[in-house]
Amino acid sequence: MDEQGAPGKLKGKKEVYRMWKKGLATWEEYRNVVRECRDATRKAKAHLELNLARDVKDNEKGFFKYFDNKRKTRENVGLLLNEVSALVMEDTEKAELLNAFFASVFTAKASPQESQTLEVGEKVWRKEDFPLVEEDRVRDHLGKFISTNP
Repeated sequence: MDEQGAPGKLKGKKEVYRMWKKGLATWEEYRNVVRECRDATRKAKAHLELNLARDVKDNEKGFFKYFDNKRKTRENVGLLLNEVSALVMEDTEKAELLNAFFASVFTAKASPQESQTLEVGEKVWRKEDFPLVEEDRVRDHLGKFISTNP
């Protein structure tokens, strides 16, 4: 791919992805384009931040606009599916659902008769004491929580 900016590489990435899905490009070609696009995006971002920092005295408005944009956080969680594949919309229900999910992943090894409460400094943890977390199990659980709004 020729030397072009991040927006041009992003367009090229989308084109190669479509070609790869149709079987007209190899995975390695697509992966290389993705890497080039990622590198171009990182360089463009670094260049923008460098220019903003350098010109802060002349362009305060632009600097603080960029800074305020970085401080914004996402306020809400998208829609989730519960165990019976029903949409969960209330924040409290979402919190309970996510809490139950993460608790289930990290308590897979714990036996039901053992209490998991510990006081500070009471026990030294060994490698075999850590909960068993399997990648497939985490992937399966996360797959159940895919939001219906992309």
